[in-house]
Amino acid sequence: MTAPGPHAPVPGSPAARPAAPVDVPALARPGRLRPGDRIAVVAPSGPVPEERLRAGLDLLRGWDLEPVVAPHVLDAHAALGHLAGTDETRARDLTEAYTDPSVAAVVCARGGYGAQRMVDLVDWRAIRAAGPKPFIGYSDVTALHEAFAVRAGFATLHGPMIATAAFLGEPRTRESLRATLFAPETVRVPATGTPLVPGRAAGVTLGGCASLLAADLGTPHARPSARGGLLLLEDVGEEPYRLDRILTQLLRSGWLDGVAGIALGSWEECGPYEEVRALLADRLGGLGVPVVEGLGFGHDPAAPTVPLGVPAVLDADAGTLALDVPALA
Repeated sequence: MTAPGPHAPVPGSPAARPAAPVDVPALARPGRLRPGDRIAVVAPSGPVPEERLRAGLDLLRGWDLEPVVAPHVLDAHAALGHLAGTDETRARDLTEAYTDPSVAAVVCARGGYGAQRMVDLVDWRAIRAAGPKPFIGYSDVTALHEAFAVRAGFATLHGPMIATAAFLGEPRTRESLRATLFAPETVRVPATGTPLVPGRAAGVTLGGCASLLAADLGTPHARPSARGGLLLLEDVGEEPYRLDRILTQLLRSGWLDGVAGIALGSWEECGPYEEVRALLADRLGGLGVPVVEGLGFGHDPAAPTVPLGVPAVLDADAGTLALDVPALA
């Protein structure tokens, strides 16, 4: 009997399915920022506390950037308190901010929930025509990272949002983003961790919040597969059994078939890490690809900024994710 290959199906996944036609491609990288650049602030998800927004704007000004607040950032939905205004206004703010030729970059104020509701209302044709600009966020913003990749072909930054406790309270988080924006060549190894599954793999980075990636499956513009890519995974507030469900859905759908390697970030409020670690090993170890844990991106208070859509090398034995090129051109 022949032993299974390195990408043999894990238990619970279909025995065979057609291969995805194209590996994860490298995306167009935006340019770096320079002092005096205008950076737009949008709120695609949850409502934004005004005092935190003001504090974040002050920090951006301290970087010699000119922050521009989109018109509806401080809106609140009249009936649904978990949303920062209507889907239409949140989508319009993002479209207008990104396509404004005077704006050099766009950063989200916070996550929460709501990006999935507005993502199809964004004018992606206009976004593509505007060309790549740094777009920054994480958590719920994963839905928009995927849309920028699939519908515009642009690399983005999985990094902090300016009205969050991590950005306001943790100097390491701010410094990682500042260095990535202004001197990206100095951040070729944005994060280091420890091996969960040994090995070395090359590919293009993709991913973000695991629950958002799973929720994207089956939608009209979803990425068909992570095949050939280096997948970044993290999450927050998901108990181990819910993480099991999320990862199992990604496995059963075939979305993880042929992934080149997996980089694991933070798992804040997901239960004791030894339980989370056992689950990650159980669900991902059978893929037969390198897996690095403890890279810290995501909801960790000191999370590094990591680019999505750029070629990189994941060395599980060394515990590193090393970029082949700077995050920004």
